[in-house]
Amino acid sequence: MTVFLYVVILLFSATIHEVAHGYVAYLRGDDTAKMAGRITLNPIPHIELFGTILLPAMLLFLKAPVLLGWAKPVPLNYRNLKDPRKDIPLICLAGPASNIFLVFLSGLGMHIVKYFPNFELRHNRLIGHSLYIMIVINVILAVINLIPVPPFDGSKIITYFLPEKIATRYLNLNPYICLIVLCVILSS
Repeated sequence: MTVFLYVVILLFSATIHEVAHGYVAYLRGDDTAKMAGRITLNPIPHIELFGTILLPAMLLFLKAPVLLGWAKPVPLNYRNLKDPRKDIPLICLAGPASNIFLVFLSGLGMHIVKYFPNFELRHNRLIGHSLYIMIVINVILAVINLIPVPPFDGSKIITYFLPEKIATRYLNLNPYICLIVLCVILSS
């Protein structure tokens, strides 16, 4: 039951994360995600075959100490943005901010559940456990995504504070850093 809860909550949280990126991009002038049908709470359009299904399933099967996965990033067209230099960090910050918001809502939910003494105890425990998992997963998602290393959102946020030439070089390291980060995570 716990593995099922983790998978469902991770999929829900990753969906909210990606919708937040797409919605902020839409607010800043880029309707690419909206036109692609990606500003939706339906998790299916956000599923990426390898990152959302195959890798997590393989890690579960191998009883890996870490469950790793990701959702399909929302499509963006930076040329449609009002001010790309300022808008890109806002769009990237929206995902982790949505995870922090889910942590807050889950904590509030845990607090509220305590005030329903007539609520059947086993349901109360299941809800409490689900909210706890929601907090853990979303704290992890927020923290990992704020790491200023490509491909995480933090790498694009930090470029706002770097001179444009250095920011471009930094983002060009993406393929190499992704491989190094993946090796470090899998070797843990």
